[in-house]
Amino acid sequence: MNTTDRRTATRPPKRAAWRDRLYVIIFEADTPAGQWFDVGLLVAILLSIVIVSLETVPYFQNTSPWPHVLYGGEWALTILFSIEYVGRLVSSRRPWHYAHSFFGIIDLLACLPMYLTLLDVNSKSLMILRSIRLLRVFRVLKLMRMLREAHALREAVWRARDRILVFVAVVLVAVTISATLMYQIEHGLNPRFSSIPMAMYWAIVSLTTVGYGDITPMTAVGKFISAMLILLGYSLIIVPTGFVSAEIQSLRRAHDLNSRTCPRCFRAGHAREANYCDICGEPLVHPDTNQGSAPLPSPDSSGT
Repeated sequence: MNTTDRRTATRPPKRAAWRDRLYVIIFEADTPAGQWFDVGLLVAILLSIVIVSLETVPYFQNTSPWPHVLYGGEWALTILFSIEYVGRLVSSRRPWHYAHSFFGIIDLLACLPMYLTLLDVNSKSLMILRSIRLLRVFRVLKLMRMLREAHALREAVWRARDRILVFVAVVLVAVTISATLMYQIEHGLNPRFSSIPMAMYWAIVSLTTVGYGDITPMTAVGKFISAMLILLGYSLIIVPTGFVSAEIQSLRRAHDLNSRTCPRCFRAGHAREANYCDICGEPLVHPDTNQGSAPLPSPDSSGT
């Protein structure tokens, strides 16, 4: 079997053109139709959150006809989200991958609560999970630069993990020492320092400069230690920020990312000239709906 035959044998079966067009509309925002779809979806999500929130207000619970109006609105939005979820499964090249992805699980959870109420299961509060779907605003507004910075921040934190762990260890040592000292100094006169764990709670609140004020020292020595701990907290706040900022500067890239979504791993944001996902290597669906399901050139193609 020559190279051409092997490539033809391993190529996935050709998809219907309408499924690729539906995929571009639902999963991406590079076309006017995709942008309008995502904007409409965000409006529906916001409306759903408003309805769920209003149902907890006594006025809307007890004043007719609001209970029936809100209940009907919930069902209308639930049916809408169910249709959207089915559309994503139908248009996806790998429905199983989408169903197990982060947004796939969130999309399913956005539909289930109302159906569970038919079984007398009190699950309506779970519908607030729809707010997580507002993360799709990154695609709608094409804030791929923010998405790129989010990936850079995650990688920067991971690369600075050793220094961050050392910083956390220093903080824990400072909390333990100060809490032990304060317990020895205050526990005989101040009932709030009844144990070392309570003193550690005070030390954490003071070190982070939160200052609830529910536990305060009474002795002069205790107040001096408290002041020193607060000053130490001010000094330590900027340390992890410096670690992460230095790593971000070293990882900064100037790629111009678009909103195209990988049909396999569902990673959003790729270089505009990319034909393949830079994570899993899956061919990307082009936003030009005229191309339909036309196969993309193989990365090892010699052009002959």
